[in-house]
Formats: sequence, C-alpha cells, structure tokens
Amino acid sequence: MLEAKSLIRAVVPSSLLQYPSPAHLQSTRLAIHVSSRGSSCWIYIASGCSIYKVEIPLEDSLINRGKESLLIPVHTEVVDSLLLKRCPHRFEIQSIVIAQNESSGDVLLGSVDSFGHLIVSKGSTDRDVDKLTFSASPRDCGVGEGSWAGLCFSPSVWSMTAVARSFCKSIDVYDQDIHLRTFRTLWYPSSLTFLKNFCHGNERSILAVTEGSQLTIWDLRIKENGGCLHRICGSLGNMFYAVCCSSTGNISVGGADRTVTIYDPRRWSALSRWVHCSKYEITGLAFSSTHPDYIYVQGVDYEVFCGNWKENNRVFSFRGDSNWLGFSKNSDRDVLGGWCDSGSIFVADVVAKEVD
Repeated sequence: MLEAKSLIRAVVPSSLLQYPSPAHLQSTRLAIHVSSRGSSCWIYIASGCSIYKVEIPLEDSLINRGKESLLIPVHTEVVDSLLLKRCPHRFEIQSIVIAQNESSGDVLLGSVDSFGHLIVSKGSTDRDVDKLTFSASPRDCGVGEGSWAGLCFSPSVWSMTAVARSFCKSIDVYDQDIHLRTFRTLWYPSSLTFLKNFCHGNERSILAVTEGSQLTIWDLRIKENGGCLHRICGSLGNMFYAVCCSSTGNISVGGADRTVTIYDPRRWSALSRWVHCSKYEITGLAFSSTHPDYIYVQGVDYEVFCGNWKENNRVFSFRGDSNWLGFSKNSDRDVLGGWCDSGSIFVADVVAKEVD
C-alpha cells in the first residue's frame, strides 16, 4: 500500500515568471526530475516560447488532512530558479518531457511547440540542461494552424522520440533528428506513450495513442493498415485525454467519461474499469513506480488522487489552487509535480506504507 510522505507547495518567483501563458486541456507543460541525492527536485515548466527551471527541496513534513481527507500542503521556499537558454522555440511550447539515460546519467529534456518543432537538450545529473543535443522539424515545415502537441521518449532507446500533432492528426517518430515514420490517425490525438514490456514486440517499436474516443496501438515494423496494430473503441462521444503504461505492460486510459480503464495487451481486453472515479474529466494518468496496482489520476477540477485500480478505492488525494498548467510524475520514483496558473507548484512524495 502507498502513502504520502510529504506534500509541499511553493510559488514560482514573480521575477522569473509573472503571467504564464494559458494551457490546453491536457496539462503537459511540466516535467519533474528528482536529484540523485533525493534531497530536492527540479521542476521544469514551459510558458510561451520559454522553459524555466525551479529547484524545490523535498522535506519530510507532517501530513495534515482537511475536509474529505484531502491532504493539506506545507509551504516551502524555492531554492533556485532560472531560465533555460538552450531551448530556442519560435512558437508556444505545448509539452515537455524528461528522460534519463541510465548508462551515462545524462538527463534529457524534450520539448515540442504548437507546430511540431522538437528540441531535445542534454545535461548531466544535478546540473543545468545546457547542451543542445538535437532538433527536428515537422515534415510539412510547420505550415497551417498550430495546435496541441505532445511527445514521449522510448523507454529503451533514449534517442527515439514520438511527436503527436492534434490538428494534423499525425504521429511522427524520430531517431535523434532522423525521421523514421509518420502515422496518420483518424481523430485528433490527445496523448501518447511507448509501451513497456510489450508481449507482441520490443518496447521501442510500439506506441499507444489516444485519439477521439479510441485507443490505438501502432507498430513501427508493419506497413499494413498504415502501421495500426490494434484499435479499441470507447464510449461514443466520450473523448480520451490520457494514456499511460505500467512496468508490467498494462495500459490505462481516461477521459471525458471520468472512468479509468486498464487493458491487458495480451488479450486486448479490459482488466478493470474504475467507473466515475473522478468528479470531472480525467486529463492525466500515471502508474505508480513502487506498486503497479496503484495509479495517479488528475482531473480538471484541480484534484489529484492515488488509488488501487484493482480494488477501486482511493488512498489519498490533494487539490491545486487553480487550473493545472502542467502535471507529471518522476520516471522512476513516486514523486508528483503539478503547476497551477496561480504560480503555485505542488510536489507530493509518495512511499510504500510499512505494514506492522
């Protein structure tokens, strides 16, 4: 079982960023990386064409609960903050993601703007992201109207990235700055991820994408059906906004129907359906790195909660103080970060509960 070790609230200094640009419904403009010592975490946030970096200490604090058992955050001060200068986007940034190269210890920061321009910067652990690694432009040279765009890194090959562009209905896959393939979706894509421990192929070739009310699985190795390996239809008219994959290979989706559905990729059948677990639409999902039977759910009503999807019960929850501009979980540790348009940043450190 999981429990919250601490919940911290800090405010982005007004001298660094006073008025953040408005975000899309999908809150993908924040990335979090915990330092190697575990004493602090770096929060990366995107506003306009710039990316900012804020250091927040991870302090043990007494957990207080308020009405309906909501966790009450403890206020702390920002240790350090700066503007990153090596992410030169010309248009508004829509998504940022962090990956860590385990062999070298390098931290990779990927960002994509509203026209699909991708920039990946590299820096060493606990230091600034200070080196431009590679960049890639969309196949259509960014013509047309800008829209939400998302990206993800391959869990096994750090140089492989996938970029989704909503209005273009396309998924572009790159190996560094080399374009590998384009997938054409039927509906507007809203979230994407590479699959882990996938039973039908290696994890660097299989993508899960939410588009409209469908979950689609794409394989880089096949040409039939434009690369579409499987398609799962949800409730008609209920859009999916989030998809994530657990360390055991299970796939989770959520969206307008306020329901978290877990799929087994071996049979493409639903393992569990947590119906109406959120009060409003679900826009963010992340499986626990400590225990894959638990999942973190983010909704548009400022609330984030952790629950057991097998038993359909909540463990804890907390709320932001305004609309989420970004929300993310550290890749290999249960540390959650959320950024509100009020300037507040919330960081929750979650650990396995000791059983007496």
